[in-house]
Amino acid sequence: MIDLTQMDARAFSDHLDHIQDRALLRFLTCGSVDDGKSTLIGRILHDSGSLTDDQLATLERDSRRTMPGGGLDFSLLVDGLQAEREQGITIDVAYRYFGTERRNFIVADTPGHEQYTRNMVTGASTAELAVLLVDARKGVLAQTRRHAYLVALTGIREVVLAVNKMDLVGYSQVVFDAIAAEFAGFAASVGLERITAIPVSAVTGANLLAPVVETPWYRGPALLPFLETAEPPRPEARRPLRLPVQTVIRPDQNFRGYAGTIAAGRIRIGQEISVEPAGRTSKVTGVFCGARALDEASAGQAVTVTLADDVDISRGDVLAAVDDRPASSDQFSAHVVWMAEQPMLPGRSYLLRLGTRTANCRITHIKHVVNVNTLEKLAATRLGLNDVSVCTLALDQRVPFEPYGRGHGLGGFILIDKVTNATVACGMIDFALRRAQNIHWQALTVDKPAHATLKGHKACLLWFTGLSGSGKSTIADLVEKQLHAMGHHTYLLDGDNLRHGLNRDLGFTDEDRVENIRRVGEVGSLFVDAGLIVLAAFISPFKADRAMVREMLDPGEMVEIFVDAPLAVCEQRDSKGLYRKARAGQLQHFTGVDSPYEPPESPELRLDAQASSPMALADSVVTLLRMKGIIAG
Repeated sequence: MIDLTQMDARAFSDHLDHIQDRALLRFLTCGSVDDGKSTLIGRILHDSGSLTDDQLATLERDSRRTMPGGGLDFSLLVDGLQAEREQGITIDVAYRYFGTERRNFIVADTPGHEQYTRNMVTGASTAELAVLLVDARKGVLAQTRRHAYLVALTGIREVVLAVNKMDLVGYSQVVFDAIAAEFAGFAASVGLERITAIPVSAVTGANLLAPVVETPWYRGPALLPFLETAEPPRPEARRPLRLPVQTVIRPDQNFRGYAGTIAAGRIRIGQEISVEPAGRTSKVTGVFCGARALDEASAGQAVTVTLADDVDISRGDVLAAVDDRPASSDQFSAHVVWMAEQPMLPGRSYLLRLGTRTANCRITHIKHVVNVNTLEKLAATRLGLNDVSVCTLALDQRVPFEPYGRGHGLGGFILIDKVTNATVACGMIDFALRRAQNIHWQALTVDKPAHATLKGHKACLLWFTGLSGSGKSTIADLVEKQLHAMGHHTYLLDGDNLRHGLNRDLGFTDEDRVENIRRVGEVGSLFVDAGLIVLAAFISPFKADRAMVREMLDPGEMVEIFVDAPLAVCEQRDSKGLYRKARAGQLQHFTGVDSPYEPPESPELRLDAQASSPMALADSVVTLLRMKGIIAG
């Protein structure tokens, strides 16, 4: 280890320059639980002299608790969470930086348990190389194949198969060769071709920094020397320019810059560029890294670019090579890895973040779920935690993209739950759906305002939500009677009535409930476009689905009305006998009994269905319409 206290200022500066000039390799360790990932990384950190004195002291102190018989517990250098230390497993992704004289490294130590597969995918998303560990005593396991499949799916093409714990099998060449051969067969089936198998022992340090006499039959490199010289494919620098704009910088009236990280290619002064998806063109007049002016910059650099023309550019646009532009679409086929405890229900709306662009997105169809152990394609109606699938996606806008295999920057995306703001999935675009290229919006002369003006009121959707028996349909019917008597054009969409026709093919599973509300929202938006006041009375138990309907309309056109009645009151009113059947187990997935209801947090109107009569509550709705200017006062 270098003693920085003994270095003069000039030597220290030269040392920092040397560190900065060394090439950087991002890699991850993965594999089944207890295969020794954390111990392997900790041992490399220790034996390569990458630990400070206080880290060594802490390691020695903590090891006395975990290894009463003596020795160092190298996994403690990586397993940072208290739960991990208590259980002896890795739960979170642990990132560590270290360097040798030849190279700098950032390693992501990822968890081995199946329930934490989403964490492994997170670590793989930024890695260039994977070190996949296998316990020599257990061989290739289901989780080994799972991680190999995900490594291939996330675009990593350089893999080290580290057959660990060779000391526990007597450093047997037969064992090693059998494991390497079995893994090579599976790897080839998922598209992994650059495989280097190395026999190691994380506990003894065998073949980590240098070859050992215990494996005279192994002629290849030790692990760390291999990592120091590995050159995984890095096509980004050779590909055409892709610069997703993160923000527009306007410190004063004389400067307009477009900042972001170059995802692929190079950008230089004088270069012709295209702004996607609009297709406008201009010429680069300046490239800046912070306050420093550059002649050019390449993939991975964060830059600010100025252009010759005052072009309309905002966050999410992409600066691209004018002679090789990315395509744009609003419908895709993609691999999706579900990362949330709550299942994915087709039709529900999520936020999709692709590069720096955000769009509303629905998974419209699950083509299949992949059994990552056998690669079998299985039918599915929903996605659960850690499911790997192929799905079709529909967005509310066209976005610039590239297939993930060609460019990660415009091919990889995440899905975000709109209610919780949690990341629920990651995905890789395979291709745009051809039908998206054949469908275009047709401009119409008689538009929504024209329809509404003719009818003498503003168009809107009154969405009545609440438990079964709360009085939604009764109140909506009374409101429509009043509006009809006043000469307004209305239409009432009732949940039960639509299930006799439009939605007769749907049941009451969570998936069918989402599709039920999606269809009603689409119909409601068409009626609003026709200038009507639309009334919709639906339990619509999920916040996300009511938000989905709101997104189908222009701002201010949806009025959410929460008909609030306690469950006990609704059961007393049970004129249809539904609660009684649900309590008796004769009716499954009934809201309030064995299926949840998520009440609105900020509806435009809350009606206390226990305190007032239906007629009084209907009057409150009409009064609200007057206050909002939807109908004349």
